Amino acid sequence: MLFKSSIFSFTQPPTTTSNTNNDSKISSQETEKITKSECPSLPITPTCTKNPPSLANALIHYATTKITPQQTIQEISVSAKVLQKKSPCNFLVFGLGHDSLMWTSLNYGGRTVFLEEDKTWIEQIQSKFSTLESYHVVYDTKVHQSDELMKIGMEQEDCKKVSDPRFSKCGLALKGFPSEIYDVEWDVIMVDAPTGYFDGAPGRMSAIYTAGLIARNRENGDTDVFVHDVDRKVEDQFSKAFLCEGYLREQEGRIRHFNIPSHRARLGRPYCP
Repeated sequence: MLFKSSIFSFTQPPTTTSNTNNDSKISSQETEKITKSECPSLPITPTCTKNPPSLANALIHYATTKITPQQTIQEISVSAKVLQKKSPCNFLVFGLGHDSLMWTSLNYGGRTVFLEEDKTWIEQIQSKFSTLESYHVVYDTKVHQSDELMKIGMEQEDCKKVSDPRFSKCGLALKGFPSEIYDVEWDVIMVDAPTGYFDGAPGRMSAIYTAGLIARNRENGDTDVFVHDVDRKVEDQFSKAFLCEGYLREQEGRIRHFNIPSHRARLGRPYCP
């Protein structure tokens, strides 16, 4: 709750040793004039700003749940600093989880979209938080294919070309998202999915590559891209290769922050600086 307060300054009326009333007193009209000009009164009703519903829901949820987000507070702070500067903005998140309500609240007034591989999980989360915007997506890769996919990404010339992912000829580009995902210019992207902790899981190879392609393909400006779990081989190698170490701005714990400029705004810009 915010209150507007007034600053008071008082002027001591002049005194005199004279016994004459006219010389020792300021007229009531003059006193009233000083009071009005130098001592503004407090507002009768304090100004009050309500918390937005999304923020209120998030506060209640995290105050009453025993389940905490997978990222540490230090890791969350890295992306929170960027959102503080950029929000309200377009924020794309790979993954729907216990931190989704927090991300939406940190981007209050903007658009936050979640891409999730597990349909059942989407239904479970939406039953609790119906206002979250999420889409079911399918990945056709496996973690055990990561070495092969890295070779494709590094050797295929098409993988170095900047284009809409739907029309890319690179084998790493994800083309099956809802069309509006490709039509929006995303200001911030968080890659914290799909599952990648065992060989048969989809892995984040294509998600990381596509996040970089979306960032480079924006018309102008830049995109902040975050990759979580960089202590794992796939997230470590693919973020360095396709988001580029030259664009790396910060690493805290298991999260890396890259800032990738538009490659359409300046033709001829190298894939990595």
